Amino acid sequence: MQTRNFSARMLALLLALVLTQPLAFMTQARAEASGVPQLPDPGSTGMNRQQQQQLGLQAMGEVYKQMPVLPDSSPETQYIQRLAKKLTAVIPPDKTWPYQFHVIPAADINAFALPGGPIFVNIGTITAAENEAQLAGVLAHEMSHVYMQHSAKQAPKATVAQIIAGLAGAVLPQSGLGSLARMGIQIGAGGVLMKYSRGDEAQADSVGAIIMYKAGYNPQAMADFFETLQKKYGAGGPQLLSDHPNPGNRTAAVQKEIQNWPKKNYMTNSPEFASAKQDATKVKAYSAQEIANGAKSGQWEQQNRKNNVVPANLPAASSSGQGSGAGTGNAPAGAGGGGPADNVSFKDVKPSDHLTRFEGQGFTMYYPDNWKAGGDQNTTMIVPPSGAAENGISYGVIVGNQPSGGGSLDEETQKLAQGMAQENHGMTISGQMKPIEVNGTQGRSLELSGKSPLTQNGQPLAERDWLVTVPRPQGGLAYLVFVSPERDFNQLHPIYQKMLDSLQLQ
Repeated sequence: MQTRNFSARMLALLLALVLTQPLAFMTQARAEASGVPQLPDPGSTGMNRQQQQQLGLQAMGEVYKQMPVLPDSSPETQYIQRLAKKLTAVIPPDKTWPYQFHVIPAADINAFALPGGPIFVNIGTITAAENEAQLAGVLAHEMSHVYMQHSAKQAPKATVAQIIAGLAGAVLPQSGLGSLARMGIQIGAGGVLMKYSRGDEAQADSVGAIIMYKAGYNPQAMADFFETLQKKYGAGGPQLLSDHPNPGNRTAAVQKEIQNWPKKNYMTNSPEFASAKQDATKVKAYSAQEIANGAKSGQWEQQNRKNNVVPANLPAASSSGQGSGAGTGNAPAGAGGGGPADNVSFKDVKPSDHLTRFEGQGFTMYYPDNWKAGGDQNTTMIVPPSGAAENGISYGVIVGNQPSGGGSLDEETQKLAQGMAQENHGMTISGQMKPIEVNGTQGRSLELSGKSPLTQNGQPLAERDWLVTVPRPQGGLAYLVFVSPERDFNQLHPIYQKMLDSLQLQ
């Protein structure tokens, strides 16, 4: 009797499920039988949806500090948002994201997506597109990076703090970045999130093609736009090609994918596109260098706030006038970043006497076991838990690589230090370059001074940054930046020296 009652209950439950969703099952079955393409399962990552959305908002806050953004009420942004609405409407509700679209008045042809849904399009992309289908292809491609959660999947064991360490390769155009930005210790630097692999690109093309098809646009237009840019600009092409490496013959790949899809009468253009493109040509479009200069001076943050274009739901950001020393950046996982940049003293960051081994990209080094280490393939940061704040790290060590520029060790070190000073308002080279031996290899040592993210009575503390460069066996430089407020540097110097002595390059 118990078995019969249980079976009856299960049968009733199954019938209820089937009867409540028959249309969905039948629609899916008909779609698959007819050859209509379906969006793939995006899979899983180490980050949940809330973490990805929060990370995207944090990155978005930095965009509004580092770049000019048009008001959402502008004709160009309004058009992009209406076009995007057609594309987002075809994504199933259970797999979509809170997409939002904004326009940057940058002359470069580029677009980028942040985790969780924010997408930015340069005005140069609107003026470069030949028709609405090509522009829809750019948007669908960026939406696919979010849909497939490529940024989160690239992240190392995916905690929010780790991923922030590699934020925003697309926040500033690469041509506008100096040495410090390339080091990855300042928001706006190149990193893991925006540097998609060719596999990611192929997948974004594939998923973007499905989105376009479902929205009524020819997927071929997406491939055509990328291919046209590649032929027109070649290797020295626009930032869009740098951030989105060609996975191969895009045109052939898209053609192969769509060849068996049911034929449609595609929409290629619209009067609205022609009007938006005309409006876009009248917008003041800034060069990469102008944007980089404005970011350094704080011009864009002030302008965006004055124009009331900064969304209200962004996490509170620190003033760009502080935390611009070499310690600026984001902490590794578990570093405790995000707190106020004050009330931290040496006792809060005092290193343990016990050291633990860290294996990074091309190096190993020992560090205090009460500090935290993390980063990406380009940059590693090792910081005490209390040494990280929302606007940077105030104590710790940054390790990275600098490609060879063809100069001598002295010249390359000087160039690196000058780049750091140029990228950080108020930073200066404060000492003479000296030779230093690191495990039998001759390197160079140089000190800089700047402003710490830590404040006292509302003013940033003085910061000392010890730069050490060591030639790598395969060429280029390994560099280390040891960061501390001036007041505590001498107390930390012994542990910094131990860490340096333990460095092994591979």
